[in-house]
Amino acid sequence: MKSMTGYGIEEIQKDTLSVSVEIKSYNGRFLDIFCGLPPFLSSLESGIRDYIAARSRRGKVEVSVRIREKGSAVKIIVNEKAAAACYESALALAKSLGIRKKPDLSFILGMEGVMETEQNWDIETCGGLVNAALEAAFKKFDAQRLREGRHTKENILARVKTLEDSLERIASRCPELENTIKENLRGRFVELLNDGVDENRVLAETAVLLVKYTIAEEISRLESHLKEFRAEAESNGTPGKKLDFLSQEINREINTIGSKTPVLDVSLEVVVMKDALENIREQLRNIE
Repeated sequence: MKSMTGYGIEEIQKDTLSVSVEIKSYNGRFLDIFCGLPPFLSSLESGIRDYIAARSRRGKVEVSVRIREKGSAVKIIVNEKAAAACYESALALAKSLGIRKKPDLSFILGMEGVMETEQNWDIETCGGLVNAALEAAFKKFDAQRLREGRHTKENILARVKTLEDSLERIASRCPELENTIKENLRGRFVELLNDGVDENRVLAETAVLLVKYTIAEEISRLESHLKEFRAEAESNGTPGKKLDFLSQEINREINTIGSKTPVLDVSLEVVVMKDALENIREQLRNIE
């Protein structure tokens, strides 16, 4: 079991070249991958996406790549036409506002499109370092997800044990629940008919009420759902979607038991189960 949230970063240096890859993820129902790459390495995006998609099932994953090179030659390109246009526009604006001061060089160079820098990169070398850094960063990222996932799994299984214990106590009260229905119905017949109680009629009406109020089927289904839930949580590496579905089924059976039973102790156990299940569902939002 893995958490959907994780973080990993790796920096690799070769001669004067430094490459760092940072990976972080957040909760999400589906897998969304976002890549931040320098423009000259845009061809690597597809490979990075495939790498992440092959190792993650759900969540929003952000991959950021940074490249630095010490002492590299940088070519500076000045767009003289853009600089002249900026100067003339600024001069005209100053004149219309009654400002005598002329725009200086630092103002013009700060305008977008006037000055650009160009650096020649060895794309093949950069690409190799990016892939190596990506693999190392992902190992750290995945290790953190596994650590958080183990803690979450322990907590979820503890809540599953709470559900199992409550269900066991409810199941033990099932015969009492049926006897309560029978005795209440017999009491009403006696109250209405005194000694003229038709035993067959009592049995027939009891059978009808037992169909309506018995929780034996709900208990059986709930036992099955909890057994499957525990098996998925313990054996499936990425059980998030399946556990989310099972939690909905478990919730449905708990609600039905709560609505059908007139026994106070059973109602109290239902409250305990709802609280445990809500805690589980909250934690499932962070499971891959």
